[in-house]
Amino acid sequence: MTYRRNLIILLPVILLAGIFSFTADDDIINVLTKRLAEWTDKHPVEKAYLHFDKPYYTAGEDIWFKAYVFTDGDLQPDSSILNVELINELDTIKQSLKVQLHNGLGFGDIALPDTMHEGNYRIRAYTQYMRNAGAEYFFEKAIVIGNIITNKIFTKADFTYNKQEAGATIRYTDANGAAYSNKQVTYSVFGPAGIAQKGKAVTDADGIIRLTIPVANPVSLRNARLLTTIAGTGQKNNIKSIPIRIMAGTADVQFFPEGGNMLNGIPAKVAFKAIGTDGLGVDVKGEVVDNNGKHVAEVSATHLGMGVFEFTPAAGMSYKAALTYADGSKGTVPLPAAGKEGYVLNVIGTDPNRIIVSIASTKPIAEKLNLIAQNNGRVCYAAKTTVGEATFSSVIPVNKFPSGIVQFTLFSATGEPLNQRLVFVHGHDLLNIGLNTGNQSQAPRSPVTLNFDTKSAEGKPDMCSLSVAVINESIVPVDEDDENNIFASLLLSSDIKGYIERPAYYFNDITPQKRADLDVLMLTQGYRRFEWREIATGNNRTDRFAAEKTFTISGRVTNLSGQPVSGGKISLLNFNDGLFKLDTLTDANGRFAFTDIIYPDSIKFLLQARTAKNKKDVVIKLDTIPPVAASDYAGYPDFKVNPGQSVSGYAQNSRQFYFEQMKRGLGNHVISLAEVKIIEKKNALKNSRNLNGAGNADQVLLAKDIGRGCVQLADCLQGRLFGVIFRNGVPYSTRGIRPMLVVVDGMYGDASMMNMLNVNDIQSIEVLRNMAVAAIYGSSASGGALVITTKIGDESSDYSRSLRRGVISYSPQGIYKSRLFYSPKYDAKGDNKLADLRSTIYWNPNVVTREGKASVNYYNASPGNYRVVVEGVDADGHIGRQVMRYRVE
Repeated sequence: MTYRRNLIILLPVILLAGIFSFTADDDIINVLTKRLAEWTDKHPVEKAYLHFDKPYYTAGEDIWFKAYVFTDGDLQPDSSILNVELINELDTIKQSLKVQLHNGLGFGDIALPDTMHEGNYRIRAYTQYMRNAGAEYFFEKAIVIGNIITNKIFTKADFTYNKQEAGATIRYTDANGAAYSNKQVTYSVFGPAGIAQKGKAVTDADGIIRLTIPVANPVSLRNARLLTTIAGTGQKNNIKSIPIRIMAGTADVQFFPEGGNMLNGIPAKVAFKAIGTDGLGVDVKGEVVDNNGKHVAEVSATHLGMGVFEFTPAAGMSYKAALTYADGSKGTVPLPAAGKEGYVLNVIGTDPNRIIVSIASTKPIAEKLNLIAQNNGRVCYAAKTTVGEATFSSVIPVNKFPSGIVQFTLFSATGEPLNQRLVFVHGHDLLNIGLNTGNQSQAPRSPVTLNFDTKSAEGKPDMCSLSVAVINESIVPVDEDDENNIFASLLLSSDIKGYIERPAYYFNDITPQKRADLDVLMLTQGYRRFEWREIATGNNRTDRFAAEKTFTISGRVTNLSGQPVSGGKISLLNFNDGLFKLDTLTDANGRFAFTDIIYPDSIKFLLQARTAKNKKDVVIKLDTIPPVAASDYAGYPDFKVNPGQSVSGYAQNSRQFYFEQMKRGLGNHVISLAEVKIIEKKNALKNSRNLNGAGNADQVLLAKDIGRGCVQLADCLQGRLFGVIFRNGVPYSTRGIRPMLVVVDGMYGDASMMNMLNVNDIQSIEVLRNMAVAAIYGSSASGGALVITTKIGDESSDYSRSLRRGVISYSPQGIYKSRLFYSPKYDAKGDNKLADLRSTIYWNPNVVTREGKASVNYYNASPGNYRVVVEGVDADGHIGRQVMRYRVE
């Protein structure tokens, strides 16, 4: 007999101290709540989010951003330093910054040189502490950077698929569309396992090459890329990295029963997700049939390859989905088998005011069960009941939960997790941000006063920290569903596993259909912050990386034979603004540390060590933090096949604006220096045996730039090679985990050969980190390479800059000082003479609404549709976002 009974709600939960074993007599809710609180306190989860001034850029521009870092929903992270990196599509870190955080907030900018390669990039942000949870917790955002200023070769790629092979058609043209004909192109196909294919081709009269790529399994090309090299003007090689996108007809279709399982005789809600070979959702439709071929349910994707259907499994029956894919091809996929005994957890979470929870069972004997709902490691709801052959339900007001993902978990009487369901709660506790300019129609170059009015969810004035970006949307068209968004990042993407396609869609103009689509997403994605089994057993992980509030310079002092120097004196000195000096002593193991220091970027320290008897025959070895690999980007499906074409209209405007900036003496202009730099490298590296050609490297270090007074060459190079660290004398690229290849005068070797060299014999060192220059050395250089050239003959050298024994120089990366956004004032003389083609009209990362009010002033630029985006947070960690538009004509 089936009947309904309300759950017994236990709110607030009373914690019982000292319970660490589960028995049938334990109050499981209190035990689990206590352990979850302990785990959360010991392992707080930090989340980072960056608000950008616009969604894409061109070379020569600036990327402006504000950083928001939270811990478990509060704006009080343990970390005070945020790492921000710009990474290209070859997984090379092109720029990196350290941003200082004040109460979880910071801001900065990234200057894009006008020589920057066009293509797909991503920006990654993380604290050192976030590394404990893994790189999947980092903030990452894909962006396109175009270049029609210095880029001379443009590509358009198309891909096809025909059973066991993929076809690639790539056209090479100049900025005016003229074909690069009869040009040799070398290419390599890079898949998850490395180089899958390489070869050569010649462009035809239309500038086209056609390639055939064998494909044993279409999934093998997921996240793959095609790297091509073509000779441009002046025979200078031009490298293009093109994401491979093929549609194989079929898709990877997975089914997700609500709560984790289906039971015979109980209605089941089953979500599904269909992913194409490009990693994006694909449309499917069809039906579910039983093993007799009888129709039991319709299957139809409603959003990005996802959908849901309901049916009641029967004992002794199996089920499969007969599907039709977007290209008309057909296939069948089996559904998970239904169980005989257990529980089904059903949650209806699409109602904006309430959540309905139901538990159904096929067990003949009633058992005690416990239900816990948590958000950000905090229990928000708990209940216990006894369930037999019955359905139990409870209605919970939504206002009991904070905004974001709520995890409902059903536990047995002994604390074993049985079922889990994620629900998204939309914002009853979000900030209300009011915006107005007093006039929705504005004139070009007219002054604007933008007024802010921030209130809490209760309607009370709320002091907030805001960031505001104003762009001309006629120049920078925005796809809002594909845009960066504080809600999508902090409330959604940061808490669930796997790639989420177009997450901002769920937060723009929320409708009942979008609520339903988001609920299906909750059914198909897993929660990633922790596993309840880990909490229940008390097996907490050991954090390797401490929260970084300040910098530490540490290391070890040894004598020339490698023995530790105990009680030695070591000094840290800097002479930038007078004398800065810190002293300390080494311990019994020769170790030392200078802690709690903050220094700016591009600083240079000297470290001097002496023995306890003031002897200087010692060696200083500094500690290094292992780098974070830049590979395995989960958002790779967001990369554009033809990034230049996706921003071509915007790039044309940026080109005009670029030359207007040059007239004003503004912008990031380095073109005029390019030839000088190349000539200098080639003259200085006349004896180089670099297979790419002398000086064709990511960095070149000459003899005069190499430190002295060290026993091993690695010690002299520590901190001098960008993107290279030395661990125990072995060089590693920050973008990889394998040691770098060492090539000395054309001979392949390793770190041991490098460290046998006399420092005074070094002519130059060329650093090859980028795959484009390291690939020529084969798989041995998968971690990069150092090409070392020694001096030939009796060349004169100036060693006046050499350091004494027991002294090393150290140039660590410090805090980046953000620049101010330039906003012209048209009431000043001289600013009206040139065209104003700005796309970012105004950027301010530090607007504070005291007593809920604030205002800023700026000037409009050229006519167009203007878009104002404001994001921010109050002192309690409540976030908000508002978008306003007005017309300039």
